[in-house]
Formats: sequence, structure tokens, C-alpha cells
Amino acid sequence: MPVSPVLPPTHDVIVIGAGAAGLMCAASAAARGRRVAVLDHNDQPGRKILISGGGRCNFTNRDVAPVHYLSANPHFTVSALKRFGPGDFLDLIRRHGIAWHERDHGRLFCDDSAALIVEMLLRECGAGGVEILTSCRIGTVGGDGPFRVETSRGTFRAPSLVVATGGLSLPKIGASGFAHVLARRHGLGVVATAPALVPLTFAGDDLVLMRTLAGISVEAEVSLGGARFREAVLFTHRGLSGPAILQISSYWRAGHPIVLDLLPGQDARTTLIGRKAARPNAQVETVVAEMLPARLAQCLTGRAGLLGKPIGQTPNAALAGLAGLLNGWRPVPAGSEGYRTAEATLGGVDTAGLSSKTMAAKAVSGLYFVGEAVDVTGWLGGYNFQWAWSSGWVAGQTA
Repeated sequence: MPVSPVLPPTHDVIVIGAGAAGLMCAASAAARGRRVAVLDHNDQPGRKILISGGGRCNFTNRDVAPVHYLSANPHFTVSALKRFGPGDFLDLIRRHGIAWHERDHGRLFCDDSAALIVEMLLRECGAGGVEILTSCRIGTVGGDGPFRVETSRGTFRAPSLVVATGGLSLPKIGASGFAHVLARRHGLGVVATAPALVPLTFAGDDLVLMRTLAGISVEAEVSLGGARFREAVLFTHRGLSGPAILQISSYWRAGHPIVLDLLPGQDARTTLIGRKAARPNAQVETVVAEMLPARLAQCLTGRAGLLGKPIGQTPNAALAGLAGLLNGWRPVPAGSEGYRTAEATLGGVDTAGLSSKTMAAKAVSGLYFVGEAVDVTGWLGGYNFQWAWSSGWVAGQTA
């Protein structure tokens, strides 16, 4: 039988996915003189960047450190974050004249539109001659170095293939398990996935209470095991949301309660007993409403069975029970809002099969996985974008 000719590569590097990690990787590789093609099925690059941070893109965090990431290997992020950290990305921002500002918890945002970040990445890619093809449906991916990618816009061949297709969160902008399928096909493991940074849903009496409180936001400390976050908590018609809830959702597992301290830094028992002595005729819910929104105070006082009772006639033991709700309410979520609203994906391509220095597959020469496709999930607040920049940059340095 005739032997099929070995066709020459069309590029040095093929990047599948024109998101944060993919564009950074392409720019990094092209700056080294590599011929790079970026392929994406969306009709525009950087869609997740454009909708992030309320349209202003929380592009990194001043306090980035490995402790802010969840992974089966908690040390995996060390090398990439050290080689390309928040300071390096800020240098890039400054070179392009993008104005930015800092908000609480070290979060850095564009002063203007998130589109400026996408434009910056595209200019960096353009300077290196990167070919970016959008509306490019990926078909079969063959070979194990050199690789062959069949698409709706032609066939691409290269000795290096970088998979930057993200995780499963926000399917409305094209998220899929493409990276996980490809990883398994090449013998890499995939850590079980779950929605992360996602609102939590409730059922039963807890849901009835939360629906009554929908729209109320309070600062609270939410904890689970050793994880603890003090930020806003928002009551919704389906449960709880807000930054503190999104943070703790990455640690939550089915069947476990979360702990809400609605008066962080304040001993509710001491406060209630003190006000009992000072104002014995005040109703319990009136006293609690001096510390929390009135509707929330009324609901929790009612749950404790003290609604309408003068605080002076309420036993200290009963006040201690109410204080337990105020400082340590333990509702059990029924679930989460799922990938539809999740800002990130837990799990992904197992880091055991990847080099932490280059993001390359250890057993498959020329194959790389970057960004959210990998089993690395950051906290809310710019940490996931920094992982995209860091992992994409280091892959681009060797691809």
C-alpha cells in the first residue's frame, strides 16, 4: 500500500482556545519567534475576559500566593506564579497605558472597559505575527507530536499543541469538557470536576427563610473546616450568594453545613445579655435589629422562638440559643446553581501528569494544558486570571 506523505507543519505552535491563558501563551511563544496559530470556536477572542468584573476585568490580585489555589497538588502553582506573577502582568498593563485601580482585598480592575485587556493581548499577539482564527470549529485532533488539528477552517499541523479551552463553567459562552477528553485520550488523568465560585441553593425551612430575606446583603464570616471568608453575603430566592458564599462554595461538599457568623468580631451572647440589663422592656427582635437588618433580625428571632418577647423576660439560656444563630448559623446547602453561573471549575487535568515549570505533559512530547483546564482553581478576586496569565506565559516559553 502506498505510504501517505508526511506533510510539513503549518506552524510551530497550535493553541486551542482564545481566552486569557491561550492568548497569553500565544503572545509568549510568538515573542520567541515561534509561528503560532490560535483556534477558537467562538466568534470573538477573550469572551470570558469581556464579561468579567462587571465589564472591568478583575485581572489579578496583589496578594497572589499558592495558598489561594485549590488543587490535588497544592505546590503545583509555585513555579509558574514565581516566574510570571502579578507584578509582571502589571508591567504589561503599564506598557499599554491601561489605567487601573485597586479595590478591597487586593483586587485590581481596569478603570475603563475589560475590552482593553483583550485589545492588549491581541496587540501582543499581533506583534509576534500570531494567526488567530475565530468561528473555527475543532474537529479531530490527531498525532502525538507532531499534532494535526482538523477544523472547519482547514487543517493545522505543529510539533507543539497547547490546550487552553478552559473548564465547564459558563457554558453559555462555549465552555466544554474538550480539554478533559483530549487529556484522557493521551493517557493523562482528570480530577473530578465540580462548579466553583458559585451561589448555593437551599431547601425546606432554610429556603423559606431565605426567600423572605431575598435582596438583603450583610457582611458576614462564612467558614467550612479551615476555610474562612469575611465578605458580603446576599440572600436570594434560591439561597445564598455574594462574595463570601462564592468563596466557600469551592470548599463545600454535598451534605455538609456551612457556618455563618452574621456578627463577625462581636460576641452576640454577651451583647444580648448586656442589653437585657440595660433595656429590659425592649422586644428581642428590636434589640437584634440594632445589629442586623430588621427583616433578618425578625426571621432569626422567630426561628429562635423569641419573637415578640421582652428581652428582660427572656432567660439567658434562650438568648444564648439566639446568639448561636447569630454567630454560628449552620444551614446545609441542598446544592449549587451549577456550571451555568459558576465563575470557575474545580478539578481538571491532573497536575501529576504535567510539568509545573512548563505545563507540558510529561508523557507526551509537545502537549501542554494551561489555565482553567488544569486542576488549579483560584479564589474569587483575580486569582484565576493570574493563573491564566502565569500558566499561559510559562507554556509559551517552551512550546
